[in-house]
Amino acid sequence: MSVTVFIRYQLDPFKRAQFEDYSKRWLTIIPKCGGDLIGYFMPHEGTNNIAFALITFESLAAYEAYRARLRQDAEGMANFHFAEDNKFILAEERTFLRKVVV
Repeated sequence: MSVTVFIRYQLDPFKRAQFEDYSKRWLTIIPKCGGDLIGYFMPHEGTNNIAFALITFESLAAYEAYRARLRQDAEGMANFHFAEDNKFILAEERTFLRKVVV
């Protein structure tokens, strides 16, 4: 059973451009490490401090293997450090979803 990780970010609304740079880097890092990236979604109208990401995996085990590869990836670790150093992510929530099928 595949799972989709739904990530909800609470952003510093004055640092959205930094979050967008951060997101763009994941567009190549996540697939390289084994995730099927559906996409990152930035605020456009309305709420200005909430963003989302969706990434699909074959299973929870595949997700765990991906996380291990990500922690070994130089670009991935650099992007994590970029976020920590610039503090544009105020909170992050992860929900694991499964697709409803007939």
